[in-house]
Amino acid sequence: MECRPGCGACCIAPSISSPLPRMPQGKPSGVRCAHLDSTNRCDLFGSPLRPAVCGGFRAELAFCGSNSAEAMAILLRLEGETAA
Repeated sequence: MECRPGCGACCIAPSISSPLPRMPQGKPSGVRCAHLDSTNRCDLFGSPLRPAVCGGFRAELAFCGSNSAEAMAILLRLEGETAA
């Protein structure tokens, strides 16, 4: 599966515990990453500064659902389940 253009759910829903440029404390769940541009594309994509957790994420139907709203709901649910 290819990433859905303009989605950005994987850069908003999950938390990122490691520091990243412009977000030295990481990123809380549900907060838009500072590296998403106006079209919800990552401006660190392909950069060595991109966190390993981001580089390891792969678009899959189980995570991304059939649309962006479904992706956000799935990823927020998974984040909630793993935060406990």
